[in-house]
Amino acid sequence: MDELNKYISKLREDFTKGKLNKEDVHQNPAIQFETWLNQAVEAKIPEVQAMTLSTVSKNNSPSSRIVYLREFGENQFYFYGNYSSRKALQLKENSNACLNFFWPQLERQIRIEGHVKICDDAISDAYFNARPIESKIGAWASQQSEELDSREELDKCVEKFKNKFEGQEIKRPPYWGGWVFTANYYEFWQGRKSRLHDRICYNLKNTDWSINRIAP
Repeated sequence: MDELNKYISKLREDFTKGKLNKEDVHQNPAIQFETWLNQAVEAKIPEVQAMTLSTVSKNNSPSSRIVYLREFGENQFYFYGNYSSRKALQLKENSNACLNFFWPQLERQIRIEGHVKICDDAISDAYFNARPIESKIGAWASQQSEELDSREELDKCVEKFKNKFEGQEIKRPPYWGGWVFTANYYEFWQGRKSRLHDRICYNLKNTDWSINRIAP
């Protein structure tokens, strides 16, 4: 442990790949997000759709996990999962949440704050129907966040649903679906030398976005 602590305490990275000025960003943060996401795709960033979703329980206990962005537009972001999971329960108790994208190859991150609600059944159905068969089976077999006695217990449940749905259309489980996250705050972060990073923020006030630079 001591050697690891010495090692990580000495790690330094001077960010030199870009800069970000208030005058350069788009007035609409949704378009600025799309621009940066497209650049990340062009740069072939692995798992470019991965984002940290942070939630807070009714007891003010925070929790974070990586989920996949599956669709976005007009300051809304869609992700999917089990409605009985820990994140689902926390979002039910407190709809405020935060997303974070980190693309180290571009020395960039995007932090987005907003609120979340369950999306329409038709949207969840459309996404579920487009999933691979194995993922559909997995949605039925996994009672996400519940305790398991062993991996074998999960494997048996997967086999049970494989047999149950063999040769049949697999419909979406009633306890699985999507959420839509609606943004009211963005922070675009570009790494710079000596930790003097560029941070450009968008705040939603009524129906307009204000744009400001904040200190690193």
